[in-house]
Amino acid sequence: MPQEKLLTITTTILICWVIFIIAWERISPYRKGLPFFREGFWIDLVWYTIIQSYFLKILIFDYIIAPLQHHFNWSHFQFVKDWPLAVQVIFFVVVHDLYIYLFHRFQHSSKFFWRTHEAHHSGKEVDFLAGSRSHVVEIIINQTIEFAPIILLGAAPEVVPIKALIDAMFGMFIHANVNVKMGKLRYFLNSPELHLWHHANYQEVFHANFGTKLSIWDYMFKTVYNPGHAPGNKPENWGLGYDYPKDYFLQHAFSVKRFDEQKLLKYSWFKRYYNLRPDAMKRAVSWWNKAPVKVKYKKHKLQKAYSTNAVETNETYSNT
Repeated sequence: MPQEKLLTITTTILICWVIFIIAWERISPYRKGLPFFREGFWIDLVWYTIIQSYFLKILIFDYIIAPLQHHFNWSHFQFVKDWPLAVQVIFFVVVHDLYIYLFHRFQHSSKFFWRTHEAHHSGKEVDFLAGSRSHVVEIIINQTIEFAPIILLGAAPEVVPIKALIDAMFGMFIHANVNVKMGKLRYFLNSPELHLWHHANYQEVFHANFGTKLSIWDYMFKTVYNPGHAPGNKPENWGLGYDYPKDYFLQHAFSVKRFDEQKLLKYSWFKRYYNLRPDAMKRAVSWWNKAPVKVKYKKHKLQKAYSTNAVETNETYSNT
C-alpha cells in the first residue's frame, strides 16, 4: 500500500478515535466533574502533543535512526523482512511493550531516571490527553528503541505508521477518564482501571501497574494493583506529592535543577515570562467574547457600543 494512502487511513482512524474517546469521557466518566479544559490542557496539547512530537520525530528518524541505517550494514540482522505484515506488527508491539514495562519500572526505582519521567505523573487531572506529557529525554530514549529496530531489522514500511497508530490509541485509552470494566481481558490488556491507579498519588501504587498496552507483564511479575470497582476503591488524588512547575520549559529545567516556582515570581523578568502565555490567552478569550456582540448592533448603536467599551477599557487600565 502506498505510504500516502496508509498515512491518510491511519490519520482518519486516529481522528475518529479521539472523537470517540472524548465522547466516552463525557458519557461515562471515571472521575465525575473533570472539566474538558482542565489544568494543563493547553500545555499538553500545544507543547507536548504538537510542537514536541513534531521536532522529536525529525530528531529521532532523521538524525539518529537514519545515520545508523546509513553507516552500518544491517543486512545480516534483517530476519523479520519475510514475515507477514501482521506478524511483524504483533512482534514489535509485544517486544517493545515488554521493554517499556521494564524501563518504566526502572524509572520509578532510579532517582536519576525518575526525573525524566516525573513530568508524566505531574498532572493532577488525568484524561485522554495526559499521556502525551513526557520529558524530551524519555521520548528520545523510548521512541528510538521502539522504531530503530523496526527500520534496521528490515520490517515492512507499513509497520511504523501502524505501530505509531496503536501507540497513540492505547496511550489515549489507558489515560482516558472513562469508567470501563475489562472483565477477564484485564489479565492481558491494559486499561484505565489499572493505569489511572498508577497515576494516583498513593505510596502503594508508585511501584505498580507499569504496563502500557499489555497488563500481562504486571500480573506475570507481580506488580499489579487493582482493588476493583467497589465503592471507595477509586483514587481521589492524582499527580505528584510535591510542587511541580506548570510551564513546559520550567518542567524540563526542574528535572535538571530543583527550584521553587513561586519564589522565582519575585523577579520581574520571570514574572513577565511566567504570565506571558496566560495573559495572551486571556486577551484572546476577551477578544473572542466581545467580537460577536458588536455585529448585532445597528449603525448608530454600534458606535455607542464601541465608545462604551473604550471607556470600560480605559477604566480597567487606569485601575491596574
